[in-house]
Amino acid sequence: MPRRMIADKGASRLSQDIGGEQFMRYEIRVDGHMSETLTRAFPELDHVLMAGQTVLFGTVLDEAHLYGLLARCQSLGLRVLEMRQLPETG
Repeated sequence: MPRRMIADKGASRLSQDIGGEQFMRYEIRVDGHMSETLTRAFPELDHVLMAGQTVLFGTVLDEAHLYGLLARCQSLGLRVLEMRQLPETG
């Protein structure tokens, strides 16, 4: 099923409409290179290691999911450097 990006009127967030449900794509940058064990704590996200950072990225279901990801980072002692919503693709 094709994915399309839509913008909520009056809101600054973009959401992804997949099969009638709306999701957002986010990127979370954390300080340091996360081990494979730590990255397994985020099975719903992909990751890439970059110059002294780990970038987690993927689909976030809703705000509760987003706050849960941030809480998971905090409980694992990860220092979040940046969190941002990814722009629409294609």
